[in-house]
Parts: sequence; structure tokens; C-alpha cells
Amino acid sequence: MPPRQVLQAVSGLVAGLFVAILAGTVVANALPRITAELGASQSSYTWVIIAELLAMTATVPLWGKLSDLYSKKLLLQMSLGLFVVGSLVAGLSQGVGTLIFSRVVQGVGAGGLTALTQVVMAAVIPPRKLGRYSGVFGAVFSGATVAGPLIGGLLVDTSWLGWRWCFFIGVPFALLAIALLQRTLHLPHVRREVKIDWLGALLIVAGVSSLLIWVSMAGSTFDWFSWQSAALVGGGSLLLAVAVRVESRAAEPIIPLSIFRNGTVALTSLASLLVGVGLFGSTVFLSQFFQVAMGKSPTTAGLMSLPLILGSLAASTFAGHRISATGRWKRYLVAGTVLMTAGLALLSTVGSHTPFVLLSVYMAVLGTGVGMLTQNLVLAAQNDVPADTLGSATAVLSFSRSMGGTVGTSVLGAVLAHRVATELAAGRTAAGDTPGGGAGHGVPDVMPLPAPVRALVENAYGIATAELFLWATPFALLALIAVLFIKEKPLKTTTSTERLAEESALAAGGRALPTSTDTPRADLAEASTKGSGGCPGATRLLGRRPSRRASGRP
Repeated sequence: MPPRQVLQAVSGLVAGLFVAILAGTVVANALPRITAELGASQSSYTWVIIAELLAMTATVPLWGKLSDLYSKKLLLQMSLGLFVVGSLVAGLSQGVGTLIFSRVVQGVGAGGLTALTQVVMAAVIPPRKLGRYSGVFGAVFSGATVAGPLIGGLLVDTSWLGWRWCFFIGVPFALLAIALLQRTLHLPHVRREVKIDWLGALLIVAGVSSLLIWVSMAGSTFDWFSWQSAALVGGGSLLLAVAVRVESRAAEPIIPLSIFRNGTVALTSLASLLVGVGLFGSTVFLSQFFQVAMGKSPTTAGLMSLPLILGSLAASTFAGHRISATGRWKRYLVAGTVLMTAGLALLSTVGSHTPFVLLSVYMAVLGTGVGMLTQNLVLAAQNDVPADTLGSATAVLSFSRSMGGTVGTSVLGAVLAHRVATELAAGRTAAGDTPGGGAGHGVPDVMPLPAPVRALVENAYGIATAELFLWATPFALLALIAVLFIKEKPLKTTTSTERLAEESALAAGGRALPTSTDTPRADLAEASTKGSGGCPGATRLLGRRPSRRASGRP
């Protein structure tokens, strides 16, 4: 693909990734209005959030494996199509049951977009050049995560739009992405014998779903130590244990266990999990902090998150260009985790009266670390795995990050609720009132409250949010330790499509191919042709037709 066509295809991928991340964050500020209009309960409120996140996280490994076996372009368009269907049904929902079902469909589509975007990028761009594009994707990921509540707040506050547009807004982007990819993305496909381990897929999805339901509902719907917790944790663990045994014997496992023997994949997966817990589990509550502790409107709260977005954009763009220019990437992973740890630690000192200028500096430090870290973890792993398992390895990292974000959001949310309840009870006792029940079980609207009560609530949420970031800081520190052990390896200069052709030719002919990353494509094509005994498919993938002598024709 020529550079202009690559840029056009990347535009389609960016649009797809944007809507995937936006689907999970745009409803944050709209949910109170949605559940009130549909007459939903607090349990339904929770499930509107959980359903999309659960479906996305649980299906990511399956999408990644399918990308190793089938057309990546077709799978990407299918996931976009699922997202469009889910979004339309959600926007037209007249009942909470329909809304929850549509969120599941959205989540399945978003899982495909999250996994396949990275896989397709590696198929058209060599790792050495991927840095400059990864910067854009990192900015889009962070931007959509933080800007989602802003967009949702604007839509809810606009009377002639309303909450239904929180779902409709992603449809034009998804349709644009489908059109762009159809026109610009041209990937060769190597036909392989396909035998999908459906039993393993079912066990993985069921086991992960059980654990995600537990961490999402424990502490609110039921206690952390209860028979429901025991059933979900025990059942999920048993299902995953059986899945490991099934996967170890499958011809085409959904998650090849052998990839974890690769130190880079194991460490980047661990770091992604820890980043998900510490970062996404804490920043999701920033909008709530601005609205409750500082008394801002949903729209203003979204605008106040801009330093985090701008810091991520600047850092990811800078790091991407430097990695492409120098080929050195580990220094940016280390710097990113250091800055992320520092940003979380600084945010643990905030309160309801912290000046916004100081808050902006803290958020910018955190955003800078995020921009240097998230996408480059994927780059490091993709650079160090065989091309035929690249989809599975990429999906494992996306799964780890999503799983970490889900666990972090649930656990840190429970920490927040407990501290808010404690502070409110202490404040009422100090004021001479009898502490009431239910404190901390809902997010109050502070604007209509009397001044003394409002000050008490704002102070409680300020203290609780600071503690939230304090709990998140050790996870970032553990991610730093994991990153320090990753071994830096030279970035390859060939795409995964070219590497797959070389590996296929080598497997067919049994002859070693040149391994230097500086070997010209034409030489690699000739080598793979000779090594495969004239395999036409391999040379077509490398852009050359087989010579007459290589093909055996006179």
C-alpha cells in the first residue's frame, strides 16, 4: 500500500477506535437522565454500564484469534456493523431491557474494534514506522476516554438533542470508517486450514464474564464476602481452569498459551493490566469529582479534563516520532510509567478547594505519562511475536487493559463510596446530627443543597477522590517495575503481512531466510520463492510474481 493509501486506511481505523472507546464513556453523564426517563432501578443503572464493558472485554480474545485465521478487513467491518446495530437499537430503546441488550451488541462490536485496529495497523505498517501512527492512536484512545463524558454532558444539556444522541452520535463515524476501509484497505489473505476451538472460546467468555460480574457488582448489589461472591468467583475460576486445559490441547487455541513464554508479551500484558487498574479505574471518577466536589456542570466538568487530553496528545505524538526516528522505545515506556505514577500521586493531594491551575498541572503530568505508555506497550509486544500469532498477542494486551480497567473501576469505586459514607457520617456527627443511612450510595446533585450540607458533601467527595488516586498509585508503580524488566529489541522494518509470507515460505520449504531487518523486500521475496520451492502465494504476498525458473516452468 502506498503512503497516501496507508494514511487513508489509518483514518478509517482512527474513526473505528474512536467510536469503540466513546461507546463506553459517553453515557457516563447521561445515565441518571436515561434511567429516570425509562423508569429503571439502581440495578439496571449498573447493568447499562456493565453490559457493554463485559461484552467488550470477554470477546476481545476471540476477535484476536479470528484475525489470525480470517480476513482482517472483513472482521473489522463486521465489528463496525455490530456497533452500528447496537447503537441504533440503544438510541431507539423504549425499555431498560432493550437498552441493556443493545449495550451487549455494542460491546461485542467494540471488542472487535479494540483488538483488530492494532492488528490491522501492524499488517500495513512496519514496527519501525509504527511509532508515528501509534502516537495518533494513543491520543485518540485517551481523548475518547476523557472526552466521552464531555460529549455526553453536552448532548444531555442540549434540549433539542437529548440522551438518545449519546448512542446515535457514533453511527456516522462507524459508517465513515466502513466506507474508508472498503476503499483504502487492501490486505492479502493467506488461506489456512481453520479449526476454531469453540469450546475454549465458550469457556473463556463464561469464566471471564463471571469474574467481571463479580467485581462489577460486589460491594453494591451484594457484599464482597457473600455466597454470591463465592459462587461467581468459584465458578469463574473453575471455568477458566478448564479453559486452560482445553486450550493446551487444541489445534488452534483461542489464546495460544505458548505466547506467554515470550517475556515481552508476558511483561507487557502484566503492565497493561496494572495500567488499566490504576489509570482507567481512577480517571473515570474525575468527571464526578468536578461535578460533586467542585460543583461544576456536566459540560464544564468535561472541559476541565482537557489538560489530561492535551498532555496525552502531545506526549504520544512526540514519543511516536522519536521512536520512528531512532528505533529506541523502552525509554519512553519507562518515562511514561514514571510520569503516570507521579501524576496519580500528585492527584492524591487534591481536594474540593484545590485551584484549577494546580489540578491542570497534575492532570497534564498524568496525561503525558499515558501518552508515552499505552500504545507503545502494544508496539513492543507486536515487534516480538511471530506474525501468525500477532492477532492473539495483540488481543491479550487489549484484554488485559480492559480487564484491569473493569476491576479498577469496581474496586476503586467501592473505596470511593465507603470513604464518602464515612466522611458524611463524621461530618453530621460533628454538626450534632444523627448520621443517616445510605450515605455514599448515590451521586448527589449539590446545586440545590443548602450551603452547610453542600459544603459537607463537597468536602467528603474531595477527600474520597484523593484517597482513590492514592490507592491507584501503587498499581502504576508495579507497572513501572514490570516495564523495567522488558528487554528492548530492535524494531522490525517489515509489516506483519510480509513476515507472515516469509514464515509461510520457510515452513513450506524448510530453508532459512535472511533475518536481517535491513534485507530489501525484493531479496526476501526471491529468498522465500526459492526456499518454498516456488510457492506462488508467498511471492504474491511480497508483491512479486514467481520467476519461471523458480516455478519449474520452461
